[in-house]
Amino acid sequence: MELLKQQPTVKAPADWFTGDVWFDVIHAGQEPSRMRMNRVRFSPGARTDWHHHAVGQTLHVVEGVALIGTRDGTVIEAHPGETVTCPPGEEHWHGAAPDRFMQHLALWEGTGDDRPETVWLEKVTDATYTGPRTNAR
Repeated sequence: MELLKQQPTVKAPADWFTGDVWFDVIHAGQEPSRMRMNRVRFSPGARTDWHHHAVGQTLHVVEGVALIGTRDGTVIEAHPGETVTCPPGEEHWHGAAPDRFMQHLALWEGTGDDRPETVWLEKVTDATYTGPRTNAR
Protein backbone atom coordinates (compact mmCIF):
# COMPACT_ATOMS: atom_id res chain seq x y z
CA MET A 1 0.00 0.00 0.00
CA GLU A 2 1.17 3.53 -0.73
CA LEU A 3 -0.19 6.99 0.05
CA LEU A 4 0.30 8.90 -3.19
CA LYS A 5 1.72 12.41 -3.09
CA GLN A 6 -0.77 15.02 -4.30
CA GLN A 7 0.20 16.72 -7.52
CA PRO A 8 -0.30 20.48 -7.96
CA THR A 9 -3.43 21.77 -9.69
CA VAL A 10 -2.76 22.48 -13.38
CA LYS A 11 -4.46 24.95 -15.75
CA ALA A 12 -5.72 23.03 -18.76
CA PRO A 13 -4.02 23.94 -22.05
CA ALA A 14 -5.86 26.37 -24.35
CA ASP A 15 -4.94 24.07 -27.25
CA TRP A 16 -7.47 21.51 -25.93
CA PHE A 17 -10.02 23.64 -24.02
CA THR A 18 -12.19 26.74 -24.40
CA GLY A 19 -12.52 28.89 -21.27
CA ASP A 20 -10.93 28.41 -17.87
CA VAL A 21 -10.42 24.80 -16.87
CA TRP A 22 -8.25 23.39 -14.08
CA PHE A 23 -7.45 19.79 -13.23
CA ASP A 24 -5.88 17.68 -10.53
CA VAL A 25 -4.29 14.37 -11.43
CA ILE A 26 -5.67 11.95 -8.86
CA HIS A 27 -4.17 8.80 -10.34
CA ALA A 28 -1.89 8.01 -13.28
CA GLY A 29 -1.43 4.26 -13.10
CA GLN A 30 1.90 2.64 -13.83
CA GLU A 31 2.10 -0.78 -15.48
CA PRO A 32 0.41 -3.11 -15.03
CA SER A 33 -2.31 -0.56 -14.12
CA ARG A 34 -3.44 1.69 -16.94
CA MET A 35 -6.09 3.55 -14.91
CA ARG A 36 -6.20 7.36 -15.08
CA MET A 37 -8.36 9.73 -13.04
CA ASN A 38 -8.46 13.53 -12.97
CA ARG A 39 -10.71 15.94 -11.07
CA VAL A 40 -11.57 18.65 -13.60
CA ARG A 41 -13.10 22.04 -12.77
CA PHE A 42 -14.77 24.09 -15.51
CA SER A 43 -15.82 27.74 -15.26
CA PRO A 44 -19.26 28.60 -16.71
CA GLY A 45 -19.21 28.04 -20.47
CA ALA A 46 -15.82 26.29 -20.47
CA ARG A 47 -15.48 23.05 -22.39
CA THR A 48 -13.06 20.59 -23.95
CA ASP A 49 -12.36 20.45 -27.65
CA TRP A 50 -13.69 17.51 -29.64
CA HIS A 51 -11.66 14.42 -28.75
CA HIS A 52 -11.82 10.64 -28.36
CA HIS A 53 -10.18 8.03 -26.16
CA ALA A 54 -8.68 4.77 -27.39
CA VAL A 55 -10.20 2.79 -24.49
CA GLY A 56 -13.20 5.06 -23.75
CA GLN A 57 -13.89 7.48 -20.89
CA THR A 58 -16.22 7.73 -17.91
CA LEU A 59 -17.31 11.09 -16.47
CA HIS A 60 -18.81 11.34 -12.98
CA VAL A 61 -20.35 14.74 -12.19
CA VAL A 62 -19.49 16.01 -8.71
CA GLU A 63 -20.81 19.58 -8.82
CA GLY A 64 -22.76 21.87 -11.17
CA VAL A 65 -24.28 21.01 -14.53
CA ALA A 66 -22.23 19.09 -17.10
CA LEU A 67 -22.85 19.09 -20.83
CA ILE A 68 -21.51 16.14 -22.85
CA GLY A 69 -21.89 16.24 -26.63
CA THR A 70 -21.43 13.73 -29.46
CA ARG A 71 -21.06 14.11 -33.23
CA ASP A 72 -24.70 13.14 -33.87
CA GLY A 73 -25.76 16.37 -32.14
CA THR A 74 -26.75 14.82 -28.82
CA VAL A 75 -25.90 17.03 -25.83
CA ILE A 76 -26.53 15.27 -22.51
CA GLU A 77 -27.13 17.41 -19.43
CA ALA A 78 -25.82 15.59 -16.35
CA HIS A 79 -26.08 16.57 -12.67
CA PRO A 80 -24.15 15.73 -9.48
CA GLY A 81 -24.09 12.00 -8.83
CA GLU A 82 -24.73 11.11 -12.48
CA THR A 83 -22.20 9.23 -14.61
CA VAL A 84 -21.82 9.26 -18.40
CA THR A 85 -19.73 6.77 -20.37
CA CYS A 86 -18.15 7.44 -23.75
CA PRO A 87 -17.18 4.26 -25.64
CA PRO A 88 -13.76 3.76 -27.23
CA GLY A 89 -13.24 5.98 -30.26
CA GLU A 90 -16.43 8.04 -29.82
CA GLU A 91 -15.76 11.69 -30.64
CA HIS A 92 -17.20 13.86 -27.87
CA TRP A 93 -16.75 17.01 -25.79
CA HIS A 94 -17.71 17.95 -22.22
CA GLY A 95 -17.93 21.10 -20.18
CA ALA A 96 -19.95 23.34 -17.90
CA ALA A 97 -23.34 24.87 -18.58
CA PRO A 98 -23.15 28.58 -19.53
CA ASP A 99 -24.32 29.76 -16.10
CA ARG A 100 -22.75 27.27 -13.66
CA PHE A 101 -19.35 26.04 -12.58
CA MET A 102 -18.96 22.28 -13.04
CA GLN A 103 -16.64 19.67 -11.59
CA HIS A 104 -16.34 16.08 -12.71
CA LEU A 105 -14.10 13.09 -12.24
CA ALA A 106 -12.70 11.92 -15.57
CA LEU A 107 -11.68 8.25 -15.70
CA TRP A 108 -9.97 6.54 -18.61
CA GLU A 109 -7.26 4.00 -19.31
CA GLY A 110 -3.92 4.09 -21.04
CA THR A 111 -3.57 1.88 -24.08
CA GLY A 112 -0.68 -0.30 -22.95
CA ASP A 113 0.96 0.21 -26.34
CA ASP A 114 2.17 3.12 -28.48
CA ARG A 115 -1.33 4.39 -29.40
CA PRO A 116 -2.28 7.74 -27.81
CA GLU A 117 -4.76 7.57 -24.90
CA THR A 118 -6.56 10.67 -26.17
CA VAL A 119 -6.73 12.22 -29.63
CA TRP A 120 -7.58 15.94 -29.60
CA LEU A 121 -9.51 17.44 -32.51
CA GLU A 122 -11.02 20.84 -33.38
CA LYS A 123 -12.72 23.40 -31.12
CA VAL A 124 -16.42 22.99 -30.29
CA THR A 125 -18.37 25.80 -31.96
CA ASP A 126 -20.75 28.01 -29.97
CA ALA A 127 -23.62 26.68 -32.11
CA THR A 128 -22.79 23.10 -31.12
CA TYR A 129 -22.28 24.04 -27.46
CA THR A 130 -25.65 25.82 -27.23
CA GLY A 131 -27.59 23.11 -29.10
CA PRO A 132 -30.65 21.32 -27.65
CA ARG A 133 -29.97 19.21 -24.54
CA THR A 134 -31.12 15.79 -23.44
CA ASN A 135 -31.41 15.13 -19.71
CA ALA A 136 -29.41 12.08 -18.65
CA ARG A 137 -32.06 11.13 -16.07
